[in-house]
Amino acid sequence: MRQLHWFQNDLRLADNPALASATVADSLLCVYLLPKPRPWCNLTGLGPQRDRFLRESLQTLKVDLQAMGQDLMVLEGSPELVLPNLVHRFGIDRISTSDTPGWYEKKAIRFLEEKLPRLLKIFRGPALFDSEQLPFSLEDLPHNFSPFRRKVEKLTIPGPLAKPAAFPPPPSAQFDAIPRAAASPHPGLPLPGGSAAGLRRLDQFLFQTHAIADYKQTRNDLDGLAGSSTLSPWLANGALSVRTVAHQIFRYEREHVANESTYWLYFELLWREFFHWRAVVDGKSLFKQTGRQGRRLLTTFEPRQFARWCAGDTDYPLVNALMRQLLATGWMSNRGRQIAASCLINELGLDWRYGAAFFEQQLIDYDVGSNYGNWQYLAGVGSDPRGGRHFNLEKQAAQYDPDGLFTTKWGGFRPRQPEHVVDGADWPISEPS
Repeated sequence: MRQLHWFQNDLRLADNPALASATVADSLLCVYLLPKPRPWCNLTGLGPQRDRFLRESLQTLKVDLQAMGQDLMVLEGSPELVLPNLVHRFGIDRISTSDTPGWYEKKAIRFLEEKLPRLLKIFRGPALFDSEQLPFSLEDLPHNFSPFRRKVEKLTIPGPLAKPAAFPPPPSAQFDAIPRAAASPHPGLPLPGGSAAGLRRLDQFLFQTHAIADYKQTRNDLDGLAGSSTLSPWLANGALSVRTVAHQIFRYEREHVANESTYWLYFELLWREFFHWRAVVDGKSLFKQTGRQGRRLLTTFEPRQFARWCAGDTDYPLVNALMRQLLATGWMSNRGRQIAASCLINELGLDWRYGAAFFEQQLIDYDVGSNYGNWQYLAGVGSDPRGGRHFNLEKQAAQYDPDGLFTTKWGGFRPRQPEHVVDGADWPISEPS
């Protein structure tokens, strides 16, 4: 049997049931297709740091596979076109891949199942729980996080699978080198891509520094390594397994201490899990302005306001600093994302999807469920029982950056922008006298 494994958000060898299924094949072709952000808001390509982190993760995966007599083929193009071509070219008998949420990703899977009947095998995706474990059907998935958490937080999380001992050889093919990214890790958040780096950071945050023991108190810090676990980038592209993270938290609690902070890191994994399953259920409505509730929002589109928000040139210094941090590092704290999103939605009056699309382009930890789910939450068309959040930006700055150190560090104090710019094309046409 000749198998093709299509890597998606599972860029690792361990705890990868789809990849492990290939150990019984006679030959194995490992393939990754470079992503393209949704073509919204005239945003094209990946942001430099997201591109850099992804390429480093792929290079690490390629080296790990080569150490076991395998290799990785990285291609551009849509799965609907590329995979059938590879099936024909290499005489593939089976395609394995990990399940992934997202309407457009599901559309690609449905197309391939019709185009390549009985070839495609879908395995567990980037989730803590299998769907069969959930104490409700997906149709009855709770709309809000708290009832979801109460139903699942005591469930047993299966242990992560070990790395396979061996893989079958690849077919005769050309495996090109992965071009290096143009960007380098920013010194403000020097996170390298790849499974080994993710495991190092997990060990550092838990067992070396014991930072997990104070996580609840530090998690709102706006700078990355000062308080956040910063595990999300490796979780997002699957270089790090969420089950591995959960079981390391449990191990820390057994060997050291179990307190509110250690639970809170697990609590954040449950938020990620909630948005994962909501993305599965919500489908196309995850990308609709009205969300699954069909709630109409009054918005406008003023391109200069959006451009200023993206560049960090608004009249809100803390928001500017956060956006400039994002552009430089590809990362922003959870608190920072809430502040920046509230500004775009409430102060600037823009459609939340423009902000979500910009985050998709830039974030090294972009995850479809968490990104679009959180934006809907802030806009009041998603899973927030309060119907949206409007942050007082001055109060947020006073609470989380009282001395202005973060804002100064990232250049958030910008010249004030004109409230409205009028050029010749904006002048109204007057009636002839």
